Amino acid sequence: MPDSQPQPPRSSPGQSDTAGLLLCGARLTDGRTVDVRLGGGRIEAVGTAGSLTTGASGVLAAKVDLDGYLLLPAPAEPHAHGDTALTADGDGPLTYDAQEIQRRATEAALLQLGHGATALRSHVHVGDVQGLDALAAVLQARRSLRGLAELTAVAMPRVLTGVAGADGLAMLRDAVKMGASVLGGCPDADPDPTGYVEAILELASEHGCPVDLHTDGDDPARLARLAAMAGGLRAGVTLGPCGGLGLLPAGSASRAADQLAAAGVTVVCLPQGGCGAVQRRGTAPVRLLRAAGVRVAAGSGALRDVANPVGRGDPLEAAYLLASRYGLRPGDAYGAVSCAARAALGLPEVRVEAGFPAELLAVRGDRLAGALSLAYSRLVVHRGHVVARTSAVREYCNSAAVAGLELPRQGRGQPS
Repeated sequence: MPDSQPQPPRSSPGQSDTAGLLLCGARLTDGRTVDVRLGGGRIEAVGTAGSLTTGASGVLAAKVDLDGYLLLPAPAEPHAHGDTALTADGDGPLTYDAQEIQRRATEAALLQLGHGATALRSHVHVGDVQGLDALAAVLQARRSLRGLAELTAVAMPRVLTGVAGADGLAMLRDAVKMGASVLGGCPDADPDPTGYVEAILELASEHGCPVDLHTDGDDPARLARLAAMAGGLRAGVTLGPCGGLGLLPAGSASRAADQLAAAGVTVVCLPQGGCGAVQRRGTAPVRLLRAAGVRVAAGSGALRDVANPVGRGDPLEAAYLLASRYGLRPGDAYGAVSCAARAALGLPEVRVEAGFPAELLAVRGDRLAGALSLAYSRLVVHRGHVVARTSAVREYCNSAAVAGLELPRQGRGQPS
């Protein structure tokens, strides 16, 4: 998507953010060009371009020119691994030094924030060599990111049944006291997968926590038991990445999808690749699951660790893959990384309408399909404030072919 607009979006100088923020001339997915006024962490008003000038208090709002940009609800990241991110190029075994984990988790979250994800859920291993140190480091990263992004931690014990499981349960209880707000793990790796799920659900019910479990999804009987147990948890159950579900016979996969839908289970697929907690086996059958009524969100999974050394952590790439490889319409594909992902995290819905949270992503382009194809320049808004910008400049050499065809060209205009 060659860019023809010369200026990246910039705030007007000399304006205080206490007066709110005015996003000017943004394109919406329905084709309208609008001004959007933000204040108090929410969208105060949406009007035709040029119709909004002041904040609700009558004070002139700071302006950001979004001419040439498409304005969208911000995506969320429902499946990250901040404790192991950015380790693919490391020498020797993975280090669990607390300061190093905090640095990795923070850098990973900022990378994903730059892509547009203003909320992230990070799965963190507890027990074994790392004990609770990795969790403590990720929680410290969460505190340092306040005001930039919302980071929540999922505690992932390895074993919860048998003699070894007693230590895992004790560790999990301590993790909740420390601040882990979601309970998870990989029941497939436990000698008693059903017992693992029972233990997780019991503890989650006791503390009112949601559950987010890793599973390959290739065992229909195990999925049926899990769905039957999960249906009663009020806080909700999420499964992912369920890549093996797509390898089942059509009838078995369809029955499993119906059972997950009846239980209200959310499935988070990982179209950019798997993660180290489960076998990498492609992407869950998103169209089958959606047809059965299952809420399907999309996450990034591994971010440049050994499970995916080239993982980008980009929600728009996940949406692009859902559209290009798995047959979803662009709107549905983007919904999997935005509204469905936010719902999976228990976050309120975002629309570009008055009264909704000011969690927004502006992407250069005028149509969603084009934005998913080449989403280079981006501006990210969290709680009504611009928290990240990425500005790309595309230039072509001065040649007869370029001049003759009048190809679009983005220059290096001065910030407005």
